[in-house]
Amino acid sequence: MDDETAASQDDDPVTSREQDAVRILLLIDGASATPNGVDLTDPGLADAVGVVLTQVRLQKLDFWLRNPDYLADELLTDYESSREPGLLRWAGRILDSEEPEVRRYPMLRHHFGAYEPLDDALAVLRSAGLVVRRRRGTVNRVRQHDYYLLSAGRQVVQDIVSSVPEFKYYVDRVALVVALADGLGGSDLKTRQYLQREYAETARGTRIGSVSIRARERLDRLRTQAEMNSSGAEES
Repeated sequence: MDDETAASQDDDPVTSREQDAVRILLLIDGASATPNGVDLTDPGLADAVGVVLTQVRLQKLDFWLRNPDYLADELLTDYESSREPGLLRWAGRILDSEEPEVRRYPMLRHHFGAYEPLDDALAVLRSAGLVVRRRRGTVNRVRQHDYYLLSAGRQVVQDIVSSVPEFKYYVDRVALVVALADGLGGSDLKTRQYLQREYAETARGTRIGSVSIRARERLDRLRTQAEMNSSGAEES
């Protein structure tokens, strides 16, 4: 890693345990599915109202939440396939603002892609009785972690958004992230994120760099194409 990269990483904003806890709670609330098939003999899940299956999925969704530049670039990818104007507008709202700079919290590149330890944030949520984590597998080999949102957690989400309107930002972005994932499991999300060259080529143990410059150039190009297509349609 060169000096410039090291200096840039030293300047990367970091989050506190409390910030991470609130963001992860809002993410689990917005991304959770109905907890069908809950073990009725598990008293800790008696009032579960949602579940996010696998740590991989949670980490990959959190990557897009923490990196608005990558989120916007993926919206542009979907726009190129579907030509849905709303996708171009949402990407524009992100990239025309300072969001990719002021809302970006880079993640480390590990063996399985973007990763940041969630233990501290989850400890806050679990100790408060908002979220429960359950392991699947055996004592010697845990296959996956699942994250259950409890009714108290959903109530806290409603209270947070009501009392601190600034957190509505995360509610809106979680909705975008979940729509972008569109039912993809953790492994599929990992595969999609690895298609980003900057992501895939980041050295293990270092933070994944920004794509905001490239994404903004791409946005300008796609806007120009959309305007030309619109003008051509009007003339014909």
